[in-house]
Amino acid sequence: MKIGKFKLKNPFILAPMAGITDLPFRKLCHKFGASMTISEMTTSDIDLWKSKKSKYRLSLDYSIEPRVIQIAGSDPKLLSKAAKLCADRGAQIIDINMGCPAKKVCNKLAGSALMKDEKLVKLILESVVDAVDVPVTLKMRTGWSEERKNGPEIARIAAESGIKAIAVHGRTRESKFSGSAEYDTIAQIKKKVSIPIIANGDIDSPEKSLEVLRISGADALMIGRSSQGKPWIFRDLNFFFSNKRNAPPLEKNCVRDTILEHLNKVYQFYGNDLGARLARKHLSWYCKNLDGSETFRKKVVRAEKAREQIALVQEFFQSRA
Repeated sequence: MKIGKFKLKNPFILAPMAGITDLPFRKLCHKFGASMTISEMTTSDIDLWKSKKSKYRLSLDYSIEPRVIQIAGSDPKLLSKAAKLCADRGAQIIDINMGCPAKKVCNKLAGSALMKDEKLVKLILESVVDAVDVPVTLKMRTGWSEERKNGPEIARIAAESGIKAIAVHGRTRESKFSGSAEYDTIAQIKKKVSIPIIANGDIDSPEKSLEVLRISGADALMIGRSSQGKPWIFRDLNFFFSNKRNAPPLEKNCVRDTILEHLNKVYQFYGNDLGARLARKHLSWYCKNLDGSETFRKKVVRAEKAREQIALVQEFFQSRA
């Protein structure tokens, strides 16, 4: 699959997730085989970019390609200006968020709320495409609600506006993350346009990945929640895709080294104090994939210092050597 000049090496992409897909996590998923990673959603209001939070979200690793920054907003001028500044910073692809179902985003008529206004969607997409020399992509849902499932029409507008690829979360905004993903609706969207379509939603195993590719006809898959605490899912997906059988389980020492590498990247990026606080959620997710980790989880998510977290991880794996 190609997005502009970029040919992705495999069909498995890391989804943008607020509070999760920061630079340390993106680097780890890329190492395990994600063909593309996307930044956390960043506001298009550049007056807010002076905050530490925005600076972290706009950080890029210039050794990884393609470099993608996702922006969100509802004002075509602000989005266009933000897109240009992101490209100036080194972003090689700009992704526009029309998929976030969060109330605080939708209340500002951004994220998936934009799907209610097709005229505004067209204006935004055309403005951003015209503002930058890099490819522009779109992340959206199947529609606003079951009664207004206008994903195919939004996709047509996007393709005509110059969007180079569309990622579709297989639920309406009304559904948020409940129920099952609608791969048949993604298939309808795929038939509507000639640009690449990326399917997203409930892809939690290698077997499921092939099923979703078959049902949706998508060109690639976007992996979100299934990567939490398991960045090596991209290794597993690629192995199954190539060999039609499951990869051998990751050895315990490799799991340990991955967790320690992730922690150290987080501490280096945010500093030890903030890093230790932010690492807790990742450690909790890692524990879901570790047998007999209940006692360890209770301790490690309460650890306040980076060195305590490191010591507890080493102690846990040493006890299971």
